[in-house]
Amino acid sequence: MRAGGWLTRFLSALPVVLLLSGQVPAQEGNTSDPVLQILILDRARLFEESAFGKASVERERIATRALEAENAGIQAELVAEEQELTNLRKTLSVAEFSARAAAFDEKVERIRAQQDSKARDLAGVREEDSKAFQRAALPVLGELMAARGAQVLLEKSSVILSLSLVDVTDEAIAKVDSAFLAGITPQVVP
Repeated sequence: MRAGGWLTRFLSALPVVLLLSGQVPAQEGNTSDPVLQILILDRARLFEESAFGKASVERERIATRALEAENAGIQAELVAEEQELTNLRKTLSVAEFSARAAAFDEKVERIRAQQDSKARDLAGVREEDSKAFQRAALPVLGELMAARGAQVLLEKSSVILSLSLVDVTDEAIAKVDSAFLAGITPQVVP
């Protein structure tokens, strides 16, 4: 390894360190130019750990359990009906048994489609809650950016490397919860 190798690596990493500090000169050369303040936010965590998000997840959990209980009841009924059909097989003609078996299969497929639709609807409700929350939280995030003097707020998953001081997720959760709980729910931005 060359003796000057560490210095070269250090100097080449310096712009990355400056970028990760959250402050980057807007233009090179003139030190009086404004500094670009960058913040990052984990939007999934913002939703999931906020009071609104926790309530949404709990509603989904309760609805999912209810759907699972409904599915278990339906399954028990279908198993009993299938057993009854199997027992009747010995006493029915081939044509009559085939007709009843086909009707039973159609019933099972119809019920499966209905229950699958209910499960998709549950997932859709949480997604809609998340989208509505994100829109309603935008003004609070804007205030947070202004308070921090930031010009850019990036999604954490889009950032390769950063210092923890530019991650404002915890602060955003607290501010959003505070705004929502105080009844000052921000206007939803379309």
